[in-house]
Amino acid sequence: MIALRSAALVVCACLLSASPLVADPSATALDEAVDAMLSVRESPEKLDQAIEAARKLGAGDQAVLEARFLFHVDRHEDGKLADLLPEMIEQSERFELADSRIFAVEEDWQAVVEYVKSIAALEKGDRAAFKKHITEAFWLSPRQGAAFAPHIERLRLADAMKKVRIDGTLELRDLGDRTTTLDALRGKAPALLLHFFSPWSRECEESIGDLRAVTAELAEHGLPVVGIVGEGDEETVAETRGMLGALDKPAPGTWVVDHPEEPLARSLRIQSAPTMILVDEEGRVLFNGHPSEEGLWDELSKIAPGCSRPAIGGDGH
Repeated sequence: MIALRSAALVVCACLLSASPLVADPSATALDEAVDAMLSVRESPEKLDQAIEAARKLGAGDQAVLEARFLFHVDRHEDGKLADLLPEMIEQSERFELADSRIFAVEEDWQAVVEYVKSIAALEKGDRAAFKKHITEAFWLSPRQGAAFAPHIERLRLADAMKKVRIDGTLELRDLGDRTTTLDALRGKAPALLLHFFSPWSRECEESIGDLRAVTAELAEHGLPVVGIVGEGDEETVAETRGMLGALDKPAPGTWVVDHPEEPLARSLRIQSAPTMILVDEEGRVLFNGHPSEEGLWDELSKIAPGCSRPAIGGDGH
């Protein structure tokens, strides 16, 4: 059995743990505004508002750039991170540790610049440059290694998924113990979105509202969503039934249990929940990753033009 754990962003945790700031009852209005700016994750509009408020109180370019970096990292927005690179390189020429709000030593900042260089290279498909810059990031700040590793894993995962073909005729049981197949659930749709779920994952529980919004958006474009309980033991299945049954509204999409002998989680290399897999009608994997990643909606928009990512943070009920 594959143990599915809640996916957790390690980048912000690593960086913020390096911060020289501590709770201070005498914190100034500027300190509070900068802390608020560094914590914004809801939307670009909220970030812009927080930056404007912090700027009015005297926040400098370094703190603002750090806030934007953390915002895009936490939202898995690699394209936006790559766009920050020219500004980060320019800022490096005048970097002063005293101006930083999240870095304890200068090497940590240099490592993050190399990290963003690696992301920019990855966006361009330049693997050699990616390897060069991500290696340098590790060298400059080994303790942030857990923050850099996911991109290496993602690259290897993408390579592995090119060889995978999902068998749409594989029989799976739904939560009512009826038998079905992914082909039957897909119907005539050009693709199927699989949502690997675990009732033991707090993130899965808290993101039911987001899953409902995604399911509704895709339904308008004729694309079905299937929730898959990645752990097939009866305790987990019963817990899932209870969790979904307690919702004020019907559970979003259709729900099945992974195959006990030929688990999809194994062939798809699922290591955490929630994870979303976009599969086309031939069983090819078009996307494998966290629900918040931009790549999912890039692929969905190719299949269903006009499809757009809904607002996140909805009520789980």
